[in-house]
Amino acid sequence: MSEIRFDGRVVLVTGAGRGLGAVYARELAARGASVVVHDAGVEADGTGDDSAVAEAVAREIGDAGGTAVACFENFESEDACAKTVELALDRFGRLDAVIQNAGLLQWEELEHAHGSWERMRRVNVDAPFHVTRTAFPVMKQQGYGRFVFTTSGRAMAVERTRPGLAAYAVGKMAHFALMIVAAAEGAPHGILANAVAPAAATRMLVRRVEPGELEPEQVAPGVVFLASERCTFSGRVLEAAGGAFDVARWTSSEDVDFGREPVPPEMIAERWAEIEGVAQTG
Repeated sequence: MSEIRFDGRVVLVTGAGRGLGAVYARELAARGASVVVHDAGVEADGTGDDSAVAEAVAREIGDAGGTAVACFENFESEDACAKTVELALDRFGRLDAVIQNAGLLQWEELEHAHGSWERMRRVNVDAPFHVTRTAFPVMKQQGYGRFVFTTSGRAMAVERTRPGLAAYAVGKMAHFALMIVAAAEGAPHGILANAVAPAAATRMLVRRVEPGELEPEQVAPGVVFLASERCTFSGRVLEAAGGAFDVARWTSSEDVDFGREPVPPEMIAERWAEIEGVAQTG
């Protein structure tokens, strides 16, 4: 089994000062990558700023013999997103992979979700959009690139979600949509895009877990692979938690063709089980 290496590669990890992002950054650096450790150092609700958060991880990487630079741009502005990509180019001259890990979580049920919407939108929707569109032409010119977005099972199924996650779920599906488009537009240019749906014991997790149950280190192998040359596909969502991995898939049922003449809605209701693909036969 040949080792996955990133020698000569430059990787930007957003939200890399803590939790999953910090683990990604350390592992990538240990495998030879020059890492841009981005983290604005905000509190869990998005307030404040602390440059020491990103600097500590970058320093740790350097002390271990790796190469890293800290970046603490606040992703609430479009300009900050562009500056983060520009830092990678100014310092290292290229950008080979972007791991979009930064995000905020606020628990507000739908009728109250406007309370933190603007900040959540800027960080969870606008920021990945602006980082992607800034990094894409760089990768296109190189003829090589990898994007790893971060979605969530909480956004992908009714049975998995929780009340209060409206703004968060919108942001995570924005990552999914960006992944799909980046995969389609990147294909002719050697740019691949995938996503991870992780579960890990970080400050976003509200329930208590047993030691070793949901460690960020158990998710990192999948993300490192998706960011590497060994990954040769696009458009997948890798679910990762506690050392278990699977790929989420979406399928469509077989068409029920009513012909070109419009049918009444009662017909749709009557044949719904068949349309959904769960009708019993025989």
